[in-house]
Amino acid sequence: MICKGIAMVFMAMLFFVSCGDSYKRVGEEAKKTIYPRGVAQNFVLTYTEAKENLETEDVQPTKVITVLTSPISEDFENLIFPYRTFPNGLLVDFYDDENQKSIVKADYGIIYSATNLIDLQGNVVLETHDGKKLETPQLFYDQNNEWIFTQEKFKYTNPEEGTIMDGEGMDFNKDLSFLNAHKTYGLILIKEEKKKKDD
Repeated sequence: MICKGIAMVFMAMLFFVSCGDSYKRVGEEAKKTIYPRGVAQNFVLTYTEAKENLETEDVQPTKVITVLTSPISEDFENLIFPYRTFPNGLLVDFYDDENQKSIVKADYGIIYSATNLIDLQGNVVLETHDGKKLETPQLFYDQNNEWIFTQEKFKYTNPEEGTIMDGEGMDFNKDLSFLNAHKTYGLILIKEEKKKKDD
């Protein structure tokens, strides 16, 4: 009887040991967890530029070009394709040659260091110093070419011209002086100028 009990226990052990996990993980389950090499809270980064190239010991005043602020910044710069994320949103103030400030804000941001591409996502709003406003779910900024673009739906308001444009897909330069809307639809309000008749 004792031998029979031991044999049953031994068989049960073999059964559980032989049961391996042969399930192949795909999709979200297959992703490896990647941790940032550093996390900064109340992150503020100021980009400045000197008027002329500086030598080793030169001292010259610099001009503030961009100020980026965010509650949290996560640093993944040690990866093969390095990047930095802003999971709780970000605000960017940028200044033109006349020191006039424009802003862009988003719920999430990622900067790809290798390509100098910025990806902004979630309630992205770009407002220029002269009141122009672009609203879209996602916006990319190519820092090398100083070019901004989106493939998403957008709403563009220009109070100077009294126009509101809805569309899908747009690219433009950083001061919004050149716009290329890929597709427009809905209502486009255009302010008409009254012409004086010659007497």
